[in-house]
This record gives sequence, structure tokens and C-alpha cells, in this order.
Amino acid sequence: MLAPSVSARPPAVAEAPFGALGDGSKVTLYTLTNPSGAEVKIIDYGAIVVSLKVPDRQGKLRDVVLGYDELAGYVQDKAFLGAIVGRYANRIAGGKFTLDGKSYQLGLNDGPNHLHGGARGFYKKLWRAKPVHGKEGPAVELTVVSPDGEEGYPGKVTLTVTYTLTRDNALRVDYRGTTDAPTLLNPTHHSYFNLSGDPRQTILAETLRLDADQTTAVGPGLIPTGKLADVAGTPLDFRQPTEIGARIDGQRNGNDPQLLLGKGYDHNWVLRAPGHGVRPAAEVYDPRSGIVMQVLTDQPGLQFYSGNFLDGSIHGKQGVTYQHRTALCLEAQAFPDAPNHPTFPSAVLRPGQRYTQTTIYRFSTR
Repeated sequence: MLAPSVSARPPAVAEAPFGALGDGSKVTLYTLTNPSGAEVKIIDYGAIVVSLKVPDRQGKLRDVVLGYDELAGYVQDKAFLGAIVGRYANRIAGGKFTLDGKSYQLGLNDGPNHLHGGARGFYKKLWRAKPVHGKEGPAVELTVVSPDGEEGYPGKVTLTVTYTLTRDNALRVDYRGTTDAPTLLNPTHHSYFNLSGDPRQTILAETLRLDADQTTAVGPGLIPTGKLADVAGTPLDFRQPTEIGARIDGQRNGNDPQLLLGKGYDHNWVLRAPGHGVRPAAEVYDPRSGIVMQVLTDQPGLQFYSGNFLDGSIHGKQGVTYQHRTALCLEAQAFPDAPNHPTFPSAVLRPGQRYTQTTIYRFSTR
């Protein structure tokens, strides 16, 4: 059904300038619209989703992601707002790993650890972009090349990410990657979602369901211990829709050690049915707007981050300051620190192989 307040329009991709980087390189904004009026804006710097507008239960379009009004915000950003991160999403302990008997040291940008590809990861690069018209709707294809040795990673990696705005109001993210030497590759999408459409409100009233029975338990620095921990009987059990704010503070849950380490939720859930392709992973519902977001992916893990480190220091779109827990992230990925845990699914990519991933954020209302 079409959104009541939006007239039908043909799917389209529009281009517009979005400022320039310090070296003079021009950044372009791509706007994708579908027949029901849903809209996503993407820039080729960081392959960043700048805004994502979907209908609420009244048919009014609401922007459900955090971001900045101008390029300078993204250039200075350290919170990965809306970006594709990598080479390796999440944390690698000490920035160290061994591959084929050789040890590597990556850049450290999260205290003593490596996070989301380092200080000059994919989110700080200008991608090559072009509009495409896919079978499911308007799309933009973005490609980045990471040279051998960048941030300490071996091998030259080429990654292409295609964002498609589908007819059924989903943002589909398809990844394809290759390398010329054995390396690690584990990118993810890092939008901060607030389904109320009002980032002055927290996400604590939103309900979340996660299709997972376990998490990768963490220790100090949110580095996995290697143990898979059952969620049953813990505040990390979201197998049934649960209000995010109901159990988020460790002190109210017998000083739950996992919540205390994350200052809330910042953990990787072990998704059910690994190896079975794209399948449901999570669902978020906002009772204020009526917007539902379903996440589907073919990845083994999903990081749920509840915006614990948002502290009012970020001034976002329309001058709004992003306060504590005013957004959440759901990042489809391999497990954090997998190179240092042989029992975790591998994130190694070799010459002749192709990295692929599909993750879908599908929106509806109730």
C-alpha cells in the first residue's frame, strides 16, 4: 500500500554536490526514491547513508538515521555515523593477528585495540560511485580500493557496496570484495537508527527482538573471551520482543557483568541458522511512530549497540545534539576478534575467492 500522504512517483536516482575534501576532491550526494516516496541519501565519502526517510503509521515521512547537514561533520566524525566500516568491523585485540604463520600489527584506534578498520578505514575514504537501476529499485554502486599495508592489513582489497531502495521500503546492502593476497575482510554498515524520527528522544521505549540464543561473551575492552554465552535468564535475552530500556543498566540487573562492560548493550549476538543465506536477524518497533524495522542478513553475527557513548558532543542534523542512547546500531558481521579465536567463523579472504554479504533493513508500520 502506498503511503497515504505521498503521491506515487517513479523510482529515481538524483545527484547533487555535497562539498569538497581538503585536497579538493568533490563529494557527491545520491538521492534514491521509490514509488511510495521513501527516500535514502548517500554520499560517496565513506559510502555514508546521510538520511533515510520512511513512512510512519500516518504516512508521514520520518528520517530514521542520525547524521550531519554538511560534509565537515562526516570528515570530523569519530562515531562512524551511517558509514561502511572495515576492513574489519568491530574489534581486534591489540590490533594483532596471525595469518598463514605471519604476524601482523594493525593501527590502534580504540585504546589498545583496533576498531572498524582503524583511523583511516573505509569510512574515511572517497569511494568511486555510479547510479544503477537494479531489478528491485533505484541503486548506487560504490567501490573502494584499500592498498596493501593500509592500517597494517596485508593485500590489496577492492570492495564494492551497492545500496538499493526497494519497492517494499527496504534498504538493501550488497557487498562484493576481492584481494590479491591472503587478508581479513569483514565490513559492515554502521547507521544509527531512531525509529521515532525524533533524535531528541531516546530509543529506550523501542522494542527489540533478536533471533539469537547466544552472544560472544566479552571481557575488558569488549574483546571476546572465546566463549559463547547463552542469553537465557540474562538481560541479553531478546528472543521475544522486549523494551530496550527495560534491562539496560547493569546495576539494576544484579550488576550484570556483560552490561557493565558495555555500559549497556554493545555485544555481538550469534545468529541462528548460520550458512542458510539471508534470513531474519532482528526486528525493532517504535510505538510512537509505528515504524517497524526488520533486519535480514546472511552473516553469522549481529552487533547491537545501544548508543551508550553518545554524550551530547555530536551536533547533528538541524542542530540537534545527540544525547545518551538516542540511537541504536545493528551491524551484521563476522564475530569480533575472530582472527584470534579459531573456533569462530573465519573472516579470511584469499586470492581467487570473493567476499559477499547481503544485509537488508526493511521498513513497515503497525
